[in-house]
Amino acid sequence: MLLWTAVLLFVPCVGKTAWLCLQAWPDPVFEGDALTLRCQGRKNISVSQVKFYKDGKVLHFYEGKQTLSVGAATLQSRGQYHCTGQVMYIPQTFTLISEAAMVQVRELFPPPVLSVIPSPEPREGSLVTLRCQTKLHPLRSALRLLFSFHKDGHTLQDRGPLPELCIPGVKGEDSGLYWCEAALEGGQVQKQSPRLEVRVQAPVSRPVLTLQHGPADPAVGDVVQLLCEAQRGSPPIRYSFYLDEKIVGNHSAPCGGSASLLFPVKSEHDAGNYSCEAENSVSRERSEPRKLSLKGSQALSTPTGSNRLVPWLPVSLFGMMVIAAAFLVYLRPWRKAGPLPSQIPPTTPGGERCSPYANGHHQEEKGEGVVYSVRRGTSRRSAGQFCHLCRGEMPAAQ
Repeated sequence: MLLWTAVLLFVPCVGKTAWLCLQAWPDPVFEGDALTLRCQGRKNISVSQVKFYKDGKVLHFYEGKQTLSVGAATLQSRGQYHCTGQVMYIPQTFTLISEAAMVQVRELFPPPVLSVIPSPEPREGSLVTLRCQTKLHPLRSALRLLFSFHKDGHTLQDRGPLPELCIPGVKGEDSGLYWCEAALEGGQVQKQSPRLEVRVQAPVSRPVLTLQHGPADPAVGDVVQLLCEAQRGSPPIRYSFYLDEKIVGNHSAPCGGSASLLFPVKSEHDAGNYSCEAENSVSRERSEPRKLSLKGSQALSTPTGSNRLVPWLPVSLFGMMVIAAAFLVYLRPWRKAGPLPSQIPPTTPGGERCSPYANGHHQEEKGEGVVYSVRRGTSRRSAGQFCHLCRGEMPAAQ
C-alpha cells in the first residue's frame, strides 16, 4: 500500500514533463496552412478533459477530443502552446500538464510594395506604370499569386497574374491614393501594399497680370498692387514680378492660385512695363507686359533724362544765334568789296546797273566812303517800274 501511494505521488511530476505532450503540424507552418494541435498521452494513454492554451490563455476546452483545429495559420498564430488533461491511474485520476511547444508561423510572402514608373509625380500626358512587387518563400515557390490594383476606394484592375498596370496619358484627375493587393490563389492569404499618393504634374498656363490702383493714374505716395494668376498648373507655383526685365519681388503659392505684390510709388522710376512669371516643376510662363503710368511727373523729386534737358534748351538756342551772328560778321567785309560775279546786275541803257532784286522801298547803307542807293525809274524797254542800284563816291563834307 505504501509503495502504490509513492507511485501515485510521483506520477504528476513525471507526467508534467513526459506523460503528456503537445504536437503541432504541419511542420514547418506557413501562412495559410491549416494548423492543428494534438494533446497526446504517453504510450497513447487516454486523456480526457483536455484544455489548450496559448501564451497562458485558454483557447478551447474539449470533453473528450485530444485534437484542436486552429484553422488557417497567420502570423498572429505564433506563440507558446501547451495543453492539460486528465489521466486515470486506477483508482485515482490525475491532471497532467504538457511541456510548452513554440509554434513558428513562417511568412508566405511579404506585403507587396507599390511603385510608380517613372515617378509618383508624372507629367501630364505621360505613360505611367503601376508595379506591385512581392515574392513567395522559396519553400512555397510553386504556389501562385494574383494581383489587383485600387485607387481611392474603387478597383482599377481585378485579381490577375500580371503584377503591373499601365495608365497611358495620365491627366489631373488621375491624381490620388493608390495601392495594390497580392493574394494567394484560392484566397487564403491576402496582403495589401501601403497607400501611395500619385500627383500628376500639369504645366502652368500663361499668367495674367493685373495692376490695381485708383481710378486715375497713381502718383507719388500711392500704393499699387500687382496681381498675378495662372489659371491652371500643379502647385506649388512660384510667382516673380518684373519691372522692365528687372525683378522686383516674388511670392509662392503652395496650393496654387494667385499671388500679389504691394508697393508704394516712390519716384518716377516706378513707372514702366510690369510683367510676372509663373513657374512650377513642369514649366515656366511669362505674362503680357502691363504699362504703369504716373501722373504729375513734373513734380517728382527725381528728374529723368528728358527733364534735365529742358533748362538747357534756351541756352542752346542762344548759342546757335551767337554762332550765326559771328558767321555774318565774318562775311560782311567780303560783301563790301563788291558783289560776286554771278550777282553783277545787267547794264541799263544809260550805263547804270540795274538790280533785279530791288523793290519799292528805299534803303541806304553807308560805310568806308562808299554809298549805295536805290532809286526808282521807268525802263525804256518796258512799261513797268524798275530800280537802279548806283554806286558813287561819298560827297565831301560841307
